[in-house]
Amino acid sequence: NAFGPRSGSRSSKTFKPKKNIPEGSHQYELLKHAEATLGSGNLRQAVMLPEGEDLNEWIAVNTVDFFNQINMLYGTITEFCTESSCPVMSAGPRYEYHWADGTNIKKPIKCSAPKYIDYLMTWVQDQLDDETLFPSKIGVPFPKNFMSVAKTILKRLFRVYAHIYHQHFDSVMRLQEEAHLNTSFKHFIFFVQEFNLIDRRELAPLHELIEKLGSKDR
Repeated sequence: NAFGPRSGSRSSKTFKPKKNIPEGSHQYELLKHAEATLGSGNLRQAVMLPEGEDLNEWIAVNTVDFFNQINMLYGTITEFCTESSCPVMSAGPRYEYHWADGTNIKKPIKCSAPKYIDYLMTWVQDQLDDETLFPSKIGVPFPKNFMSVAKTILKRLFRVYAHIYHQHFDSVMRLQEEAHLNTSFKHFIFFVQEFNLIDRRELAPLHELIEKLGSKDR
């Protein structure tokens, strides 16, 4: 019964509403450019800043795209990521994450993975929707602190990949989503490496996988 509604399954829906880049906008053109170069199969080249483009805008468009991809990937496994299966937000036995956003929750709290990821994705979404941080209109400048905002968002989105790989990879394999996950993650890693957006320390939970993905392309 592959097509019937499975109770409690969120796999057919996305986890959070998708963030749409307005059609006809310059950012939409950039996204289309990104998709076209991805199709060429050379990811190292695909992540490079297109000639004459603004770095902030390129990072903004890709950050929105990664948010949507991770959203979709996590959406396929939400039924396996529960309070009981994942009482803490971890990426293997050595890495555990506690949630704080600096405004509503100042002191890091220990919470289950689904709760942590819900906090995280809601927090990212609020920033992507904030026109002062992620301006969608042409000519509206990016804020001076944009780079540090983007870095924090990407650092946190990485944790969702790390959790999926460490705790739910068997479910990903069963759903035959591994190629999709690997391609998305590889694109993400090449992107953050190209612009030096995530500290090496933060990438440690998936260090071996990152090495492996990179070695195939040298």
